[in-house]
Amino acid sequence: MGNWETWLAVALRILLITVIAFSVRFVVRRSLSRLIARLNREGEKDSKRRAARGGRLVNAERRRQRSEAIGSVLRSAASVLILGTAGLMVLSQLGIQLGPLVASAGIIGVAIGFGSRNLVTDVLSGMFMLLEDQYGVGDTIDAGEVTGTVLEIGLRVTTLRGENGAIWYVRNGEIKRVGNLSQGWATASVEVAVASDADVAQVRKLIEEAGAEMSAAEPWNELLWEPVEVLGLTSVALESMVLKVSVKTPPGKAESVERELRWRIKRVLDAAGISQVDGPAVSLAKPTE
Repeated sequence: MGNWETWLAVALRILLITVIAFSVRFVVRRSLSRLIARLNREGEKDSKRRAARGGRLVNAERRRQRSEAIGSVLRSAASVLILGTAGLMVLSQLGIQLGPLVASAGIIGVAIGFGSRNLVTDVLSGMFMLLEDQYGVGDTIDAGEVTGTVLEIGLRVTTLRGENGAIWYVRNGEIKRVGNLSQGWATASVEVAVASDADVAQVRKLIEEAGAEMSAAEPWNELLWEPVEVLGLTSVALESMVLKVSVKTPPGKAESVERELRWRIKRVLDAAGISQVDGPAVSLAKPTE
């Protein structure tokens, strides 16, 4: 009779541990899901407020993927911790000595760790990339070997579309440095070479007029974040001199702004009878935080 009572008591304790563990797991996972959802809603409201003040709206897909990935990691970690603790408590109720079991699990874990160290590196790198928001869906990044637009961010792999349309799958652990070409702003720079005997003040005035005209035209009025600025002379030779022109643009728009600006500068110079001569034509687009 005593044995039946003992086994019944053990069974009831195991049942209680199991019920409590799954209940706590359910509550924790649901709380984490609600927290992520609330942070998403607050992020959307804040993004709309910034957009109303003239800022840019954050990519919704980027925020969604980042939140889902972080939420998935937190929920998985909570499940492993809660169910693992419950499992050890159940084994203890069954009279199993946990010391040798833990030692064996440690040895197995070390062996698995050596075999899957690349996977662990990839996952940890992916977690930090998401937590630090180094880049997101829609960003154009330079990941070292590959430059392209981010299509998806996973804990192990980042998916990019290259300039030629190829899809690249880059392991997060292999990304040693990241250049985000979609954050902050970019600089569109044009160098204008004219004859050395040209009136520098007149050329400067004509370039500024071309920039002002471009700033007032659609769609360039949204792509020029500052007035076109003539920085000055970059070089002077016997037959030519070179003026550098610069303007701040949204990320990824520098090249199109440069092409339009060159065309407008040439048009105003031709109208004024000022010929452009052979000179260095340098085009720079430097993303800056």
